[in-house]
Amino acid sequence: MTTTSTNPPPGSPSLAPGTAVVVRTPRLGAVLPAAALTLLRGAAEVYADPGLPSEVRRQLDAAVPPPVAELVERARRAAIVLITDVVESEHAEALSEAGAPVVVGVEPSGARLLDAVEVMDRLRSPGGCPWDAEQTHLSLRQYLVEEAYELLEALEDEDRPALREELGDVLLQVLFHARIAAEDTHEPFDVDAVAAELVTKLVGRHPHVFAESDDEVVDAASQQGRWEELKQVEKQRTSSIDGVALGQPAVALAAKLAQRTGRARLPADLLPAGDAVGERLFRAAALARREGGDPEDALRAAARAFAGRVRAAEDAARAAGLDPAALSEADWREHWPGEA
Repeated sequence: MTTTSTNPPPGSPSLAPGTAVVVRTPRLGAVLPAAALTLLRGAAEVYADPGLPSEVRRQLDAAVPPPVAELVERARRAAIVLITDVVESEHAEALSEAGAPVVVGVEPSGARLLDAVEVMDRLRSPGGCPWDAEQTHLSLRQYLVEEAYELLEALEDEDRPALREELGDVLLQVLFHARIAAEDTHEPFDVDAVAAELVTKLVGRHPHVFAESDDEVVDAASQQGRWEELKQVEKQRTSSIDGVALGQPAVALAAKLAQRTGRARLPADLLPAGDAVGERLFRAAALARREGGDPEDALRAAARAFAGRVRAAEDAARAAGLDPAALSEADWREHWPGEA
């Protein structure tokens, strides 16, 4: 909450104590700053600025103020509170210039998420975007995967502007699916239900943070172990690999299975050991994970490095007057960059 004061012009009568201008935060609807509570209780009259939306004026149960001159005159006789969206409105400005303090609410962190929800609702509502209105959970699957990988690329490139943008694109997918779910006629839920379930999960899995607990969590490793134990109980899992997403990329899947079975003390010699390509790949990924590495990240890094060398060779060939699309094996070898 922020309060600002304006000194009245010299010689002008002072306003009655308790007179103030309260600036509403539009994203929070009819919610007013906490500091306004005492002012409202002591006010002889409460007005809602004419510029406020009619629904907000109705919720506040406040009258439309009289003309500016009359409003200021009334404020000299008794405490008046004017609720507004902007200090620059005619009535608010007059009271402020006459000496009324201005109480401004401070938006909580995450308030702009309300804008994102509102935009998503408008896109899906009648009169919104035809393409958005046609989408379903299934039709959006490809975009969810694409946006997740674009975010991953921004992280790997340490590209801060791209990271900010791609986080927004992933958030869009969450908002989109939640909005579609809210329209379901059988088991509807909305974005608030999604957020509530997330909060419950985070609080429940961090008893050492949010509740009195004897759990000993001294570092990230012990927290990870405790998280898995709580999840096992919470979801009533009967297998060490319950909950592993089988649709994830194959290398990441092999690594996750190796991690879970490793915690269950499955011997390494029981991992696939055949000569088939899939078995060899699985074993390599599984052993890498059990040794503490991340085979998905390692393979991705190798692939990106290889892609960089391919582009470098093509650029070198192009600079030599060759067509990169028609290089022979000898041309590739001649222009292939050395190891970094």
